[in-house]
Amino acid sequence: MKDENQLISLRRQKVKALREKGIDPYPYSFPKKHDASFILENYKKLKKGERVTKRFSLAGRLMSLRVMGRASFAHLQDQSGRIQIYIREEDVGKECYKHFTKLDLGDIVGIRGSVFKTKMGELSIAVRSFELLTKSVRPLPEKWHGLKDVELRYRQRHIDLLVNPEVRRVFLIRSKIISLIREFLSSEGFIEVDIPTLQPVYGGANARPFKTHINAWNMNLYLSISPELYLKRLLVGGFERVYTLTKCFRNEGVDRTHNPEFTMLECYMAYADYKDIMKLTEELYEYIAKKLFGRTTINYRGKKIDLKAPWKHLTLKDAIRYYLKINVDKMSDRELQTYLRNNNLEYRGEFSRGLATLLIFEELVEDKLTQPIHILDHPKESTPLCKPKRGNSHLIERFESYIWGMEMGNAYSELNDPELQYELFKDQEERGRGGDEEHHPMDKEYIKALEIGMPPAGGVGIGIDRVIMLFTDSASLRDVILFPTMRPEE
Repeated sequence: MKDENQLISLRRQKVKALREKGIDPYPYSFPKKHDASFILENYKKLKKGERVTKRFSLAGRLMSLRVMGRASFAHLQDQSGRIQIYIREEDVGKECYKHFTKLDLGDIVGIRGSVFKTKMGELSIAVRSFELLTKSVRPLPEKWHGLKDVELRYRQRHIDLLVNPEVRRVFLIRSKIISLIREFLSSEGFIEVDIPTLQPVYGGANARPFKTHINAWNMNLYLSISPELYLKRLLVGGFERVYTLTKCFRNEGVDRTHNPEFTMLECYMAYADYKDIMKLTEELYEYIAKKLFGRTTINYRGKKIDLKAPWKHLTLKDAIRYYLKINVDKMSDRELQTYLRNNNLEYRGEFSRGLATLLIFEELVEDKLTQPIHILDHPKESTPLCKPKRGNSHLIERFESYIWGMEMGNAYSELNDPELQYELFKDQEERGRGGDEEHHPMDKEYIKALEIGMPPAGGVGIGIDRVIMLFTDSASLRDVILFPTMRPEE
């Protein structure tokens, strides 16, 4: 077999020969009017040998080619699927047919013809004319189907999409889900807004940021880790229901459910608290499931997941008590520290009972939460942006939603007391001086906005990529991000 360089050289010679004949191997357009899936769906009831006289116009990539003398079969693939085409010398002319037989797999062509069903029962297009639309110079790699090196698939997503229909299906569903989210929130009276990606002060989450520099002003900027503080400014400005679908960037580890760049939905509702947001979150998941599948149950990794509201909920401490059979409230600081060491849990910085409790939950309980559940009432140290729990100032009115051990959402009764917010930011600064790289920085401009007055509000952040994983039964975040962040091959 010729090596790739030889094949590329031969194809480039074909490009040159076409140009010498006055044929443009890269024309500007083609009047594509029909999709493969439209024809396959609407004419599937044709009988063997039956023909439709109507003319169709399709375009796509040649994925197979079988030349048999003066007639040839091929498969044409477009975004919607793959369909067989049949071309004969007597139908298109000797010169045109000769041109077709010299095509290569991967070439993009436009065809016009009629629909018929072959004697073998395959719905096909009888070609009456064709045009070369793009000459493929680099051949598609062999043995791509079932490729075990998934990293190569992620690095060359364009090929992955071409040869793996299931991969294309995942990203078509992704697009549909994002449209459904917009549709649902719009029906609930939310307006979509944009927030800046480059920010002078990052905030809205406990995460290490990416840092950049603007030469025009000789100042450092940060890539957004969360849209939260900008969306809350809009509540101050008089908008009552806002959301954004945006990219966030966090300079953290990479694994099955984490990518440094990811898509986030955040929405905020004035005059609501975290219980109202809990209901909204459940309704959103139900809405997507019903629109996609007509039901609230889905299958994920071989297990049935029921998204029907209301979801189960537990406090964070009750979840620890239920799954680990320990009561952290009855343990002394020393007992908690011993428990962390015995379970190989690394605690950094000055000891805090609340953060120790959160660490136990995250490392030892999260992966046990299979069915949809909300975990409520986190320790106050876990975020500076949430209101204290009514009746217990050591906790905050926060819930995180979990499915299959993945955090699917994070919601608060939003803090709108500027003095308390300032004190909590000061506490975070102290944690930063103590070595916490994921502390929340002081944002004095945000404090000034709160001093104008923000109405009581509830808000939620939902990782869109994990939502796509769930609804497409995908094992990894990289399976649902078109171009995931990758380590250099060398």
